[in-house]
Amino acid sequence: MKENIFIYSPLFQQYKFSQDHPFNQLRVELTYDLLKKMNALSDDELAAPRMATDEELALVHDKKYIEAVKKAGAGELDQKEAMNYGIGTEDTPIFPGMHDAAALLVGGTLAAVEHVMEGKSKRALNLGGGLHHGFRGKASGFCIYNDSSVAIKYIQKKYQAKVLYIDTDAHHGDGVQWTFYDDPSVCTLSIHETGRYLFPGTGNVTERGAGQGYGYSFNIPLDAFTEDESWMDAYRQSIREVAAFFKPDVILTQNGADAHFYDPLTHFATTTAIFKEIPKLAQEIADEYCGGKWIAVGGGGYDIWRVVPRAWAMIWLQMKNLPAEGNLPPEWIEHWQSKAPVTLPSFWHDSKDDYKAIPRKLEIEEKNAQTTAKALFPIRQNKAKDRHSL
Repeated sequence: MKENIFIYSPLFQQYKFSQDHPFNQLRVELTYDLLKKMNALSDDELAAPRMATDEELALVHDKKYIEAVKKAGAGELDQKEAMNYGIGTEDTPIFPGMHDAAALLVGGTLAAVEHVMEGKSKRALNLGGGLHHGFRGKASGFCIYNDSSVAIKYIQKKYQAKVLYIDTDAHHGDGVQWTFYDDPSVCTLSIHETGRYLFPGTGNVTERGAGQGYGYSFNIPLDAFTEDESWMDAYRQSIREVAAFFKPDVILTQNGADAHFYDPLTHFATTTAIFKEIPKLAQEIADEYCGGKWIAVGGGGYDIWRVVPRAWAMIWLQMKNLPAEGNLPPEWIEHWQSKAPVTLPSFWHDSKDDYKAIPRKLEIEEKNAQTTAKALFPIRQNKAKDRHSL
C-alpha cells in the first residue's frame, strides 16, 4: 500500500467557463508545479483521473439534468431550458464540452475514493474536485456536478462505510449538506462565512438535518473579518467533537482556499496559518477513527497566484509529513512570475506586512446598511398605520 496518491491530469484545465471567470483551474497546475519544483511529488505518487460514468453521476444527479448538460456543451440546449437547470448563468456559463470536463473532475474524486477504500493508498488528494454547490437537477456557484456528493454515494453503495464530510470553504457546503440531510450514515460539518453576507446564504446553526438524519448536519457560520485565532479555535473544537460523536469509517475533506484575506470573493481575514492547521487536524482525525483513510479534494479559492498554490500544497505536504516553512522554491517563482498579474509570495507564510487592511470592509458596511433599512422599513409602516387608526 502506498501512503499517498495525488490525482492529476492537465485535462483538468478543460473545466473553464471563460478567460475572466473567477473559477480558474490553472490553480491546480500551479500547485502541482510548486510541489514538483520542491521535489515533494514523485511520478510514482501520481494517478490519473477517470471519466465518471452517467450511472455514477446519476447516484446524485437527475438523468434529465445530465442530458441537459451534454446538450449545452454541444450547443444544442435552448437558453430558457438551460436557465431552468442553472446553466448559462453568469456564475455557471455554458462552455464547449462541459459535460466531459465536469465528469472528469468527478471521476478524479472517484479514483481517489477507490485508491483509499480498496487499500491501494492510505490517503488521496484530488485538487480538481470540491465542487460542493451542485444540486440534483441544477448547477450552482460554479459547480456543474457535485463530485463530493457523488463520491459519498459511491462509498455508501460500494463500500457501505460511514462518511464524515468536512468542508472548510468560506462558502457553505450546501449541495453536499442537502444531499444527505436525512441520512444518518453521513455526517456533514461546514465551517464558513455567515450567509448574511456571502453566497449561498445558507449554513445556519439551526440546519441540523431532518428525519433520521437529524443531528448529523453541523454548521459553524463565522462572521466577516474573522482572523486566524478565532477561525482555528472554531475548527479545532468542532472537528474533534463531531468526530468523537460520529466515529466515521472514512473522512472526506473539501479544502476551499478562499478564507484568506487576499481572496476577492469573501470577507474573512485569515492568513495561510489556517491552511497548515486544516490538514494537520484532518489527518489526526483520520488516524484516530478511520485507520488513516482520508480523501481530500479542492474547492473554492480565487486568488490563484498568491494563496491557492501554497494552501493546497500544504495538504500534500501534511500527508507526507514534510514541512511548509521558509522560502518558496525560487524556480517556481521565476517560472510563473511573468504570467502572474500580482507579485508572487516568497514565503510559505504571510508576514504582518502583507496584511494592510480589513478586506472588503466597505462591502460589508453597505450590506449591513441594507439589512438595517429592510428591518426598519416595516416598523415605519406600522407606525404610520397606528397614527391613522387613532
